[in-house]
Amino acid sequence: MSIRTAVILAAGAGARMWPFAQVRNKAAMPVAGVPNVRRLADTLARIGVDRLVVVIGAQPGSVRHAMLGYPVPVAFVTAEAGGTAAALLAGLRQVEDDRFLVVYGDTVTPEANLRAVAEAPAAAAAAGAILTDTMPPGEGSDWYHAHIEDGVVRGIVGHECDGRVRVCGVMALHRSIIPVLEANPGFMRAVPVGGMPPAEADLMQSLNDWDADVAAVPATDFVIDMDKPWQALAANHAMARHLTEGLAESVIHPTAVISDGAEISGFVQVGAGSVIGNRSVLRGAAIIGSGTRLINGPILEGGNVIGDGTRLSDYGLVGRYSVVGNDCVVGHGAEIDGAMFDGSYLWHYCEVCGLVGRSVDIGAATVCGTLRFDDGNAEHRIRGRRERPAVLANSTYYGDFSRTGVNVVTMPGARIGCYACVGAGVVVTGDVPDRTLRLLKQETIDRPWGPERYGW
Repeated sequence: MSIRTAVILAAGAGARMWPFAQVRNKAAMPVAGVPNVRRLADTLARIGVDRLVVVIGAQPGSVRHAMLGYPVPVAFVTAEAGGTAAALLAGLRQVEDDRFLVVYGDTVTPEANLRAVAEAPAAAAAAGAILTDTMPPGEGSDWYHAHIEDGVVRGIVGHECDGRVRVCGVMALHRSIIPVLEANPGFMRAVPVGGMPPAEADLMQSLNDWDADVAAVPATDFVIDMDKPWQALAANHAMARHLTEGLAESVIHPTAVISDGAEISGFVQVGAGSVIGNRSVLRGAAIIGSGTRLINGPILEGGNVIGDGTRLSDYGLVGRYSVVGNDCVVGHGAEIDGAMFDGSYLWHYCEVCGLVGRSVDIGAATVCGTLRFDDGNAEHRIRGRRERPAVLANSTYYGDFSRTGVNVVTMPGARIGCYACVGAGVVVTGDVPDRTLRLLKQETIDRPWGPERYGW
């Protein structure tokens, strides 16, 4: 592959990702246990990229920390103005190559799609290329739509209701686009009437203004834009499935211990010093990190990615394609169907379905409701807009450093803010704001009672 330089755009504020963008940039969201910007960088390295520019803005420390120890020098550039075109222009000040890749830092996709975009300009004799995907049903008004003729993008329209082809955040470009970026009008001009584009320099508008052929590259595997919490959860599921289905054999570190009493179906990858103990049940492929213990009957439904230093024990249940991060606990009778970030505890007797942020403490008997009486999807408010996601709408979303008391019930679609606490016995029927303690106000009645009530 001739393209050796990539620019990762990781500057956005992630306002739609609440409650997970309060302590990190959404590009640093963990996906199958790895911050996505680091996962993208690692994947780009595998396809030949050895010069990397990362454009930062909101929560920059989370992005820098995600890239800590990266083997190739990384140039960090701070975006000084709003919009993806401005962010890319800032990054290109560090790029000397004629051709380069541009990847949005919240895009989650396997290596095959990145490689296809990198190779497309030469194969199609085009100046650039952009990854495209089939528009999800009913989501045309949420994404950019590409008009394609003979494999070339002839125009990009923002939030077109009947759009059929979604534009994704992976592209190969040529430096001849720089003057066009500098002349960006400051908003997306190609929108349906009444479309109300925000006043920011949009890279899609610059692509429309660029007098060059841009090849459309249809995705051959999943591509997820992590813009909202349920998309981050979907990305974890999809990557866990992709990674575990890619295991062609079991790879077990010499210092790992697997009991003869463990029941394992499928290939497993097990890190140094990990233990899969007696009565452990693995019902499919799994990737298990280092120093992790599966002891006394935990059950993994298959397709799971488990981090380092984690304990799964005492008949805890990890759902299919679920992810458990580093230094987590899933203990006695606890169930997780979704994803847990580092340091979170499901100590015992709880049923959690959703996305659990960093260092979340789930109280005993906390239960997530997932099925509404009307069998429909929960409504969410995203920056004032009402949305009913097609998938994972009814999961619960626990913000970073939140916690619940005993016997908490979350109704379908509840979101609990960062640094929030929900007291014992509360039924959470809506969102809990950041830095909020929600308690149950209980009314009791005391009356005289004693042996005389029984005739003594």
